[in-house]
Amino acid sequence: MTGAPLPLPASAAKVSLFRKLLIHPTGAVSLLVLFLVALASILAPVLAPYDPNASSLKDVLAKAGSEFLLGADSAGRDVFSRLLFAGQFSLAGALVALTVALVIGVTAGLIAGYHGGWFDTVSSWLTGLLMALPGMVVLLAARAVVGQSMWLSMVIFGVLLSPAFFRLVYASVTAVRNELYVDAARVSGLGDVRIIGRHILTVVRAPVIIQSAMVLGIAIAIQAGLEFLGLGDRTIPTWGSMLNDGFINIFKAPTLVLWPALVIGLVCVALTLLANAMRDELERSRGPVKKGRKAAPTGAENASEKRGNAAVVHAEEPSSNHGELLLEVTDLGVGYDQPDGSTTDVVHHVNLTVRRGEVHGLVGESGSGKTQTAFSILRLLPQDGRITGGSILFEGRDLAHLSEKEMTKVRGKRIAYIPQEPMSNLDAAFTIGSQLMEPMRVCLGISKTEARKRALALLAKVGIPHPERTFNSYPHQISGGMAQRVLIAGAVSCEPDLLIADEPTTALDVTVQAEVLNLLRELQEELKMGVILVTHNFGVVADLCDRVTVMQSGRVVETGPVRAIFNDAKHPYTRKLLEAILEDTAPRGPLVTAGTPRELNGVTP
Repeated sequence: MTGAPLPLPASAAKVSLFRKLLIHPTGAVSLLVLFLVALASILAPVLAPYDPNASSLKDVLAKAGSEFLLGADSAGRDVFSRLLFAGQFSLAGALVALTVALVIGVTAGLIAGYHGGWFDTVSSWLTGLLMALPGMVVLLAARAVVGQSMWLSMVIFGVLLSPAFFRLVYASVTAVRNELYVDAARVSGLGDVRIIGRHILTVVRAPVIIQSAMVLGIAIAIQAGLEFLGLGDRTIPTWGSMLNDGFINIFKAPTLVLWPALVIGLVCVALTLLANAMRDELERSRGPVKKGRKAAPTGAENASEKRGNAAVVHAEEPSSNHGELLLEVTDLGVGYDQPDGSTTDVVHHVNLTVRRGEVHGLVGESGSGKTQTAFSILRLLPQDGRITGGSILFEGRDLAHLSEKEMTKVRGKRIAYIPQEPMSNLDAAFTIGSQLMEPMRVCLGISKTEARKRALALLAKVGIPHPERTFNSYPHQISGGMAQRVLIAGAVSCEPDLLIADEPTTALDVTVQAEVLNLLRELQEELKMGVILVTHNFGVVADLCDRVTVMQSGRVVETGPVRAIFNDAKHPYTRKLLEAILEDTAPRGPLVTAGTPRELNGVTP
């Protein structure tokens, strides 16, 4: 039986990263130091007693005292005032470099990691080129071209830093782009931009934040280094230019070099420690690793099949009263491109039809091509997979030749999908309600309030006892049976014409399987949907389907009404599958134990 959502212990409640850092000793101290430095820089016009550029010959290298808190530099300018104003320019320059690196690196990493293809090749090549360039030499060369502009130098340095973010984001995205919850979002009708921004970016957000803290410290150090060498803009106060002035006069006024060096050191160390603290907290709260999607069949066993094998087709029953033709798959072929340029075919000349209001079972053993056929209808084949031939007519439109933009409008709203492994198809970073509302808002264009009402009504319709509590729960707080009901609710939320259910009861116990099958039958009759039920279980077919197609090694071997297949199966493979079903024979007697080891060896006690 399905249960209510599990209550979340107080200790496991979702806490923001910022609040975790506040109770982390190193993180709290680092945040405090950075906050004080930033605040002092922002309030420099209020806190500074003098104009940072006001010089006085009589105050050259004046010592610290009541008039000048930290003394005066070689031009008679107040060191304390310059230190405050220098924070504005030094921090702003580092932020410019960080922003440029983030925009270029993260954007390119997301696109290359998610889409791959030529953009992946070109961006990876450019990344390698940028990483091979000596940064300081490039900045020195740029200075000769653009002049002594700190801002332009930091923009160029940001470009040089972008590969650090590109490689990090690219690795993270390629690790999750084939996750089942990403496929579920695509099937729900969400476009690539929304999937990347909502589901993919969530995965890379934490490592990017950690990397940003470290890169910001590097940018501050490099910018100070350029100013220290006298290659910066001499018209604005920066920590690096103050270091340069202090080093020139180190024997006359040793403390001049101390103050900017102390601030630079404190900020860089604080940023490094903050990055380490964030890493510690994120690793401590990291959840279990999600399982990836099953690999595509290799098609090795398909090679031994001959293309000429014809399927056994049973005549339709005259009493069939289903609606008009909804889906017609004709001569469908699916193949996977290999590194050597060849193509391995995994589905051969598949034909099947589905009428409105009809449940069509797609049956066969693992690797027979059932799921590949279903993914072909949805145009969601894994990487390197493609439709090699045939047509997929859905209400008169050939899905095999639609653009990705047109298919996005079909998925979710017209054709929905219920996957197997329910827990892997829900994004652990978002609540159940959020994941139910998003497809409805995108596909139906309704408001957030209306989507919430529909989501709660759907949760109640699919038999969840506490819709409001489940709506606000995260996937790890509900059982597997409830997760499958949530996926069913999401699949029918936009009232599709065709529902593809890919072994929806595989990961559930027997009792929950029966409940889910009853639910599917009720929803199918209520919404008058056509349904393709992918399964290897003839018992499920007998319970739910009107017609059935049997597949073996990527081919259709027999198709027809369920009654005809069960009563008069023609193909040997179909008969073999039917013979594997348990019969109502007498149960075995009680278990007889083998005895003790001494008895087994012929020794009686």
